[in-house]
Amino acid sequence: MSFIVFLFGIILGSFFNVCIYRIPKGENIAFPPSHCAKCEKELKWYDLFPIISYIFLRGKCRYCKDKISIRYPVVELLTGLVYVILFYKFGLTIDFFKYVVLFSFLIIAGFIDFDTMEVYFSLSLVGLAGGVIFSIVSIIKGALVKDIVVSMAIPLIIFGMLIFFTRKIKGIGTGDLEILIIISLYVSCKMIIATIMFSIVMGGIVSIILILNGKRKIHIPFVPFIALGTFGAVMYGDEIINWYLNLFM
Repeated sequence: MSFIVFLFGIILGSFFNVCIYRIPKGENIAFPPSHCAKCEKELKWYDLFPIISYIFLRGKCRYCKDKISIRYPVVELLTGLVYVILFYKFGLTIDFFKYVVLFSFLIIAGFIDFDTMEVYFSLSLVGLAGGVIFSIVSIIKGALVKDIVVSMAIPLIIFGMLIFFTRKIKGIGTGDLEILIIISLYVSCKMIIATIMFSIVMGGIVSIILILNGKRKIHIPFVPFIALGTFGAVMYGDEIINWYLNLFM
């Protein structure tokens, strides 16, 4: 079963590459069919096998021999591995499908932010729609509406303050807050706190390294850190927060 999940992941990862490339350009993600960015030759079905086609083509377009970015197989492999890890943790449950939707959204948003330093509202709407659906499912299963509201309020308060205090030095942007509010629809209060903690720590470490290397003026995209922080929170967030709270109880 894990192989099927992995296969499903790398196939969707191939589609995510299309989204990552086309959404910032304002292009339709369905049409035209996949083609070489340089020679614009439409790719055949046998050129589109995730990971395998890249290996057999030796990372080059079959037609013009232009180099294909290593990003493509990386995104495919990453998506497949994330899906398998989620499957091993949650099995074929609602939580598995919920987090598949969440991390699919974060993979696309993270790579787009890495490329453009932008969060696109059209993509956020998709993540928001999924979050609303799974929140409704959670309420039907017995979750309290107030818990969902509190979970949404946490990033709004914390990151709202960070945005206010860093607005003159181009710190965290409203797009990052937008992403965190969407994430809060998928995870518990403890997990959103852990997500914020992890993402700030990782982003801070990278920022310090850049400063120490004389690259103070380089702006780093924050959504990739949010995505990594969310993954850490989903895997270990509850345990870490409980451990931390027990230190003071």
